[in-house]
Amino acid sequence: MISLTTKHIDASEVLASVSSTDAGAIVLFLGTTREFTHGRRTASLDYECYPEMAEKKLAELEAEARRRWPLTGCSIVHRLGRLELGEASIAIAVSSPHRQVAFEAGKWLIDTIKEVVPIWKRENWADGSSEWVHPGLSKSE
Repeated sequence: MISLTTKHIDASEVLASVSSTDAGAIVLFLGTTREFTHGRRTASLDYECYPEMAEKKLAELEAEARRRWPLTGCSIVHRLGRLELGEASIAIAVSSPHRQVAFEAGKWLIDTIKEVVPIWKRENWADGSSEWVHPGLSKSE
């Protein structure tokens, strides 16, 4: 399942989408909005994209993950719009017969998504300034 949404990410829905009696492991990654980045206080984040391009790239990455690892399920949900502190910007869930595969695939997905998917993040700082962060050039993880 690939999804771009402006709504709150429901982690239980994402987990349910990859659940299977064939899976011995499910790994869920949630990327959340933190309050401090390199010592600067964050007020909020804004995410924007060209949906057709971002969805196509996410689907390519899902297919590549399925080629690389024997996955039972794979879901990627990315939030768009304004996010407040503590809110999830991305959820990635992978299921597989064994835990190592699920961990490896999930880590590869988040690392690669941050590098290559054309979703742009603007960090809105508590001092009123803001800064766009280019995909793949983020100073923070």
